Amino acid sequence: MKVAIVFDSRTGTTRAAAAAMGRIFEEQGHECSVQSVADADPEQVSEADLICVGSWTQGLFIILQHPTKSSMSFIDRLGDLKGRKAAVFCTYKLATGSLLPRMAAALEARGAEVLGQFKYRGPEPTEQFRSFAAAMAAAP
Repeated sequence: MKVAIVFDSRTGTTRAAAAAMGRIFEEQGHECSVQSVADADPEQVSEADLICVGSWTQGLFIILQHPTKSSMSFIDRLGDLKGRKAAVFCTYKLATGSLLPRMAAALEARGAEVLGQFKYRGPEPTEQFRSFAAAMAAAP
């Protein structure tokens, strides 16, 4: 399966999480690309079998959390995602609010089926993500 992981990172934490996610997918035997929203080509990303989009959490301590404009703008530039699988992820310090559901809704509006929403306090994916990657490897 071809996996595209796209992220927006301010301090490098989300970049590190995306890279770790990429390694997990590669360990499962998938072809994986990991790029920032500034570098990724929306047309190429739209062709992946699984599209993962990530953002760091913007907001005021524990209120008004939201995805970055760059990550949402990237989603808006993606092509028709009908028949494509997707996942969203974020890194955070205190809370994520509605960040993940907002990103998921934007991908679903483009036709994607969002199969996972993951949040990381720090750069390491959780065991829940490892299980998700293993399930993707086992899917037909």
